[in-house]
Amino acid sequence: MRVDSQSQGFSLTAPLLDHTQRRLRFTLTRSGDRIRRAKVRLGDMNGPRGGEDKVCKIQVYLTHAPPVLRGGRRRSVRGDRPGAAEHTGRNVTRHLERLLMTHPPLLERVAVLRRSE
Repeated sequence: MRVDSQSQGFSLTAPLLDHTQRRLRFTLTRSGDRIRRAKVRLGDMNGPRGGEDKVCKIQVYLTHAPPVLRGGRRRSVRGDRPGAAEHTGRNVTRHLERLLMTHPPLLERVAVLRRSE
């Protein structure tokens, strides 16, 4: 799974990037075979004024399914990412379970295609 990370209004340091990607990969492990890529956008809501409002938006692109989007706002960047990552993991799992209940042949076909690769 590829994870693209971007920040707006502050610099994305190597430790912050590593922590972001590690946390997201951990929460999405269960559904990893159905995920093509994930986008993480970190931003400063107050911009140049300063302050402690940070925002994190995560978009997960699934195989043969619509993307799942989750966002959150907290006081610090490190404070938000674990919450947003965990919520995203639950949203992806719930989304895939609904797909399985409503369109079982679609997910079975995806599983067969994956095995043949």
